[in-house]
Amino acid sequence: MTIRMLPETVVNRIAAGEVVERPAAAVKELVENALDAGAHQIDVVLRDGGRTLISVTDDGCGMTADEMTLAVERHATSKLPDDDLTRVLTMGFRGEALPSIGAVSRLTITSRPRDGEAWQLLLEGGRKGAPQPASHAYGTRVEVRDLFYATPARLKFLKTERTELDHAVDAVQRLAMAYPEVGFTVSDGEKTRFACASETDLTGDEAALLRRLAAVMGRDFSENALTVDAERDGVRLFGFAGLPTLNRNTTRHQYLFVNGRPVRDKLLHGAVRGAYQDFLARQRHPLVALFVEIDPELVDVNVHPAKTEVRFRDAGVVRGLIVGALRHALAEAGHRASTTVADTALGALRPGSGLPYPGRSAYPTGGSTLPRELAEAVASYYAPVEGQIPGLDGASAAAPATVDDDAAAMAGGDHPLGAARAQVHETYIVAQTGDGIVIVDQHAAHERLVYERMKKALENGGVMRQGLLLPEVIDLDDAIATRLADRAEELSELGLVLEKFGSGAVVVREVPALLGQTDVGALVRDLADDLAEMDTALALRERLEEVCSTMACHGSVRAGRQLNPTEMNALLREMEVTPHAGQCNHGRPTYVELKLADIERLFGRR
Repeated sequence: MTIRMLPETVVNRIAAGEVVERPAAAVKELVENALDAGAHQIDVVLRDGGRTLISVTDDGCGMTADEMTLAVERHATSKLPDDDLTRVLTMGFRGEALPSIGAVSRLTITSRPRDGEAWQLLLEGGRKGAPQPASHAYGTRVEVRDLFYATPARLKFLKTERTELDHAVDAVQRLAMAYPEVGFTVSDGEKTRFACASETDLTGDEAALLRRLAAVMGRDFSENALTVDAERDGVRLFGFAGLPTLNRNTTRHQYLFVNGRPVRDKLLHGAVRGAYQDFLARQRHPLVALFVEIDPELVDVNVHPAKTEVRFRDAGVVRGLIVGALRHALAEAGHRASTTVADTALGALRPGSGLPYPGRSAYPTGGSTLPRELAEAVASYYAPVEGQIPGLDGASAAAPATVDDDAAAMAGGDHPLGAARAQVHETYIVAQTGDGIVIVDQHAAHERLVYERMKKALENGGVMRQGLLLPEVIDLDDAIATRLADRAEELSELGLVLEKFGSGAVVVREVPALLGQTDVGALVRDLADDLAEMDTALALRERLEEVCSTMACHGSVRAGRQLNPTEMNALLREMEVTPHAGQCNHGRPTYVELKLADIERLFGRR
């Protein structure tokens, strides 16, 4: 077969397939162009999910007739003044969006610069017309009609109208989160699907950013968000992270922005999982919106035509910064739990609601048994930990507290969790605060306290190791084996002793004692995967902490154990000074706080 050059129209349609995958991709590219043009208001209209019409109108700098003619040519752009791809300072830079969209649709551009007249240009299936005078306000309106009419095969792969519209709204919302000073609206021609006003007067203000995030992620997020602000090696991280008790069953509400650019990166999900691994069940995911500011030379945004992926020169620094900043924010939250816990409880109290705690079925339940090795470890950990909380030593001879003692405990607001009034069903502690009541799950609360002590013991004393009677040789790819051997010192600190064993193998001589009987081969292969993806031995840390979590669960005050008032108050005081005491190791809340006003509403008093 003779080699030949493809016609320009075919080349443009091939390029369009990389840039314009679906209507949402076209919306994203056009909104990014509007942002680069300095717009303060961007209005998007879609019909039939973007199939028949996409209209993006902005009040940016606009284009002259000559600029408009050049803008629809491939690789024509105003965004790389010095042709330096290592310092990309704008959302767009490839010069492919408009010609790619025009190659597969009927494209109309109407624009007017601040000091000029309005012009209109038509592009149909890649065929360009001549600019014509038009009537238009300052700024630009781009209309995309009959998307993919020139490539009908692509239409077959589009989803339903609602699905495509949802994807387009999501694309606009991600950009809106990064630009609170810009107002956005998205409409389907009949109904406004998303709208947020410009926060121009509060640009850069933390409250303004949180309000914009709330417009996208919901009011619950803004009410239960922790401030994140940290810097390391010239990389700054800021944003907000939700409390662990505010969680979802997918990672959809985890957002990462790099120099104002929304990106989808496995680095974020891995780092967030590492930071929250102590607080959530595996099937639950927190809500976060994190913004990274980094020298453009240290990040490559020219990785994918859609510009949704980036590559950091030192990914380890960024990941470490995210994990460290999130853990610091969670520690600062203390025993705080999200307000949604109380809302869910109030909803469940209303007749006929039948509302369970969100995701309850995802959490592990009791009934499991511990291997003998762990049972012995529980016994050794449980006794000293129990003795560190006054009153939790199993004794029942403590003098009962009086009402006056309880009132004194609440005086001055020194005790946010109040004073214990009663124990219900030998499982729940009811405490009175200055403006309401608190209901504590005694097992979940003590489980978190025990777990935090175990983690501290691991940090201070290191991880105890046990030697294998017969060292285990594990066959791996030679590059993977070398990668593990290079990290042998770090792994040894975690209790795993291994070394290179010829070509394509490692030999394991010692493992963490906490793991008991474990599949050494599976453990090492998981570690190898973690090192390949994230440059950290996450799997081993997770396994150790899972064991600690299991031990804490079995070594804490059980439901069904009767506590006297001194024991109950001792538990409350310990919760108040222990980080992360608002949720147990599985992400369930340890307590529910009900304000007096909420209780009065339940009984029609307000």
